[in-house]
Amino acid sequence: MLNIVMALAASQIIVASPDKSAEIRIAADGASYSVSRKGELIVSASPLGLELADAPDFSDLEVVDVKRQSQRRDIPLTATKARTARDWHNGAIVTFREKTGAHRTLSVEARAANDGVAFRYLLPKDAAVVLKGEKTAYRLPGDPACEVTEYGGSHENTWALKKVSELDRAKLYDVPVACASASGHTHYAIVQSGIDAYAGASLAPVDGGLKVRVTPLPDRKDVAVESAAGLTSAWRVVMMGDRAGDLIESPLIGNLATQAKGDFSWVKPGKAAWDWWSGPTVGEKPSMERYRRFIDFAAASGFPYFLIDAGWALNAGPCCAADEKTDITRADPAIDMPALVQYAEQRGVGLLLWAHWRHVEPRMAEVLDVYKAWGIKGVKVDFMERDDQEMVQFYVRLAEETAKRRLLLDMHGAFPPAGLARTYPNYITQEGVMGAEYNKFEWGKVTPGHNVKLAYTRMLLGPMDYTPGGFRNSTPETYVARDVLPMTRTTRGQALAQYVVFDSPLQMVSDDPEAYVNASGFEFLKDVPTAWDETRFIDGGPESHVVVARRKGEAWYVGAMTNERARTVGIPLAFLGGGTFKADIWQDGATANEVEHVVKSISNRDVLQIRMSAGGGGAIILKPLH
Repeated sequence: MLNIVMALAASQIIVASPDKSAEIRIAADGASYSVSRKGELIVSASPLGLELADAPDFSDLEVVDVKRQSQRRDIPLTATKARTARDWHNGAIVTFREKTGAHRTLSVEARAANDGVAFRYLLPKDAAVVLKGEKTAYRLPGDPACEVTEYGGSHENTWALKKVSELDRAKLYDVPVACASASGHTHYAIVQSGIDAYAGASLAPVDGGLKVRVTPLPDRKDVAVESAAGLTSAWRVVMMGDRAGDLIESPLIGNLATQAKGDFSWVKPGKAAWDWWSGPTVGEKPSMERYRRFIDFAAASGFPYFLIDAGWALNAGPCCAADEKTDITRADPAIDMPALVQYAEQRGVGLLLWAHWRHVEPRMAEVLDVYKAWGIKGVKVDFMERDDQEMVQFYVRLAEETAKRRLLLDMHGAFPPAGLARTYPNYITQEGVMGAEYNKFEWGKVTPGHNVKLAYTRMLLGPMDYTPGGFRNSTPETYVARDVLPMTRTTRGQALAQYVVFDSPLQMVSDDPEAYVNASGFEFLKDVPTAWDETRFIDGGPESHVVVARRKGEAWYVGAMTNERARTVGIPLAFLGGGTFKADIWQDGATANEVEHVVKSISNRDVLQIRMSAGGGGAIILKPLH
């Protein structure tokens, strides 16, 4: 394989990562590219190019310029999985011109980092562009087995391990597609970043791989992107590492995005009490008494937020509809919003409000100004369920306008992350995942195996508002679906572990306050942070289990989750510094609703054993003994 890669070099522009392990090669005629890692082809020669809606596609290209780039920087981060992101890459902007005809120019910008490669298309700003789509495809050698999920409006589907040849040609697939190379020595994920001037995309099965399908505008199926002056496409990205879990640590998607500007030190991560998950999906009436109960719970538990979900606004309709009579700048007559905000502030709790996007979009500035005047700390906006260019622009505008007013933003019914949270750190989390809400429904498939796979798939893209915290725990065999006070299909040990494994700087505590009274393991939930200084993948794979360690200050938190199979996992502690540490360990107990709490003294030479029941997990706090 190495000889094949070397033989291609003469007719290609090569961009290699700083450590020389990863390479992207752009063909001199602009028609194809390939990706390799450690001498193995990961993406074989695959199509490049744009599909124009109002002009002939580019053809008969030749290279007229190559601008080499190099970056070595550490980017400070706000409220995310690490304090800094290492952005070390080499790059090139390769400019092509047509030999005949209109002599138009097209540039391809390519980057290679140690944890993956990326490229995007650039068109000059001297002309308008109407884009139908891209020719971009990924030819994947060896018919790899990949974790895939079907593309859909809410991006809330299950994951399955399938060979590329087994994918349904009648369906589209979402990002990421996470695969292993033919040798098994490289695990990679096909993802995207920097869609803020573009549109989202899905992946269509084709012979030997996948083709990018840029989402068309809702009312113009032959147009995906319109621009009055040139084009900057989304980044097409292949994340790569030795193990599937190594991609969890990667900052690549954020590094490719536009970096944050201005002061975001006001962004406060943390946990939030939440009133929707434990109650009925429809019909719950707002009241000051009900909301004060959740505020009191948040205050007593040390949580900085309470999220008031659907139903609080004047003439609120059912949770999933955008009733024309609803006014989200006025509260239900039963609610005195300024008094409720004052009640919460006196107890150290900030309020977050839910709103349907259709009520926000037409008068965004007015709505946000009202919330800011009330003293609201953030908004949860729901049911967009699109990723076309118009909707992407709504996200960008909302992120910008909330940032101006120092409001947190949580998007539900949302497309998967593509780097926008790096540009606007107040955009603190988002859904785009089949999360814990599906425990309320018989047809939900939030199984232990699904939860494990999320760490290796959807979570690679960015913050994931899975909404953990259900404390009526069970196993898949004993689970019973119910809308009010729902159960989970996993154990208490996994309920705790999700707060470490699942990345979300704003993290819900989803159950009713009564569920946590004298509850086994609740002390861990109160202690665990939601934003981190460092993240380490320890062990596991998508089809078995996951162990992740995250550091906050001097303390390390470890979360371990298994699928439907019970297992005991040894956790090497070499990531710890020197000295002795106190280890508080919570692991599955005698029933699904119990955890066994064990305290030990350990050092970085030890290997901690954690026992997980079927559908279970465990959580550990490691703090130095001074």
